[in-house]
Amino acid sequence: MPETQSPPSVVRFTSSNFSMRVLAAAIILLFFYYAAGVVITLLLSILLAYFLDPAVEFLEKMRVPRTIGAMVMVLILIAVLIAAGYGLWTRTADFASNWPRYSGVLRTAAGAINNKIKGIEGQVSQISPEQSTAPAAPVPETSIVRTLIMRGIGSLYALVLEATFMPFLVFFMLAGKREVWHGTLQLFPASRRTQVKETLEDLREVLRDYLVGMCLVTLVVIAASSLFFWMLDLEYPILTGMVSGLLNMVPYIGAVMAWLPAFMIALTKWKTLGPFVGIAIGLLSIHVIALNFIAPQLVGRRVRLNAVAITIALLFWGWVWGGMGLLLAIPITAALRVICDHTESWKPIGRWLSA
Repeated sequence: MPETQSPPSVVRFTSSNFSMRVLAAAIILLFFYYAAGVVITLLLSILLAYFLDPAVEFLEKMRVPRTIGAMVMVLILIAVLIAAGYGLWTRTADFASNWPRYSGVLRTAAGAINNKIKGIEGQVSQISPEQSTAPAAPVPETSIVRTLIMRGIGSLYALVLEATFMPFLVFFMLAGKREVWHGTLQLFPASRRTQVKETLEDLREVLRDYLVGMCLVTLVVIAASSLFFWMLDLEYPILTGMVSGLLNMVPYIGAVMAWLPAFMIALTKWKTLGPFVGIAIGLLSIHVIALNFIAPQLVGRRVRLNAVAITIALLFWGWVWGGMGLLLAIPITAALRVICDHTESWKPIGRWLSA
């Protein structure tokens, strides 16, 4: 073959590789989207296994068999989750019993905003009367109800799947850690096993530090927010503080989303703008202090993700998995950064994620 024909063949080969990678990425994305319940259950199980593994290792050093230690920690986790869920449920039920009072206030506020919008529309129509003012076609109520029911069924299915399989997955991962670890290394050639082992160890440390740190930060935010709401004499300070702490696990936008429950409760107490500005400033201060001063000390610098990477991850995984994607975006991106740091061809991506 003449030398002049070599470059075109190389170009075609490279283009074919790029197309295959794009196709593989699209297939993986579709799998993540349509198998969300399975993938989310698996990811949550892995995170919980990393979180509980130090306690199981401690019990193992105390001469407790690993299987027994894993079972004990899983049972303790289930008991803690049931207790937290019961406490949250009782407070939510109390809030739901008073919902008609809050819904009336919300309807009044929404009506006032709607009247202002109609006033603005009327002024615009006077300026440009030639524009059509035909009302929009109403959306059938049955289709809206059907959509909400289908979404509820999907969420209920995912919740049942996670609650059913996660304890067993976490137990098997903890009890069979050595077998799973050895089997994972056997999937790779002998020449790459050292690199894979270092990657898995770094990944374990990053995820463990993130989980422990964020749990402690969440507890601090729950306590600070509940105290803040109690000082303001708002109703349901603990419930609203728990919502504020859980939303703190979503970087950036969680600090703003935490305003909404407090604003809704404050509507029944205040009618002026000043208290709402105070609530926004107070909650924002709590979240900023927690994320910028407390979290770096507890989580450390091992996650090492820049603000742009975090924002893109939140947008992407939130679009794919909704609210659960917002919670898993940071661990997934941190794991991707670790893998890129230990893969020679992907190191530029890892440097960009941690820049």
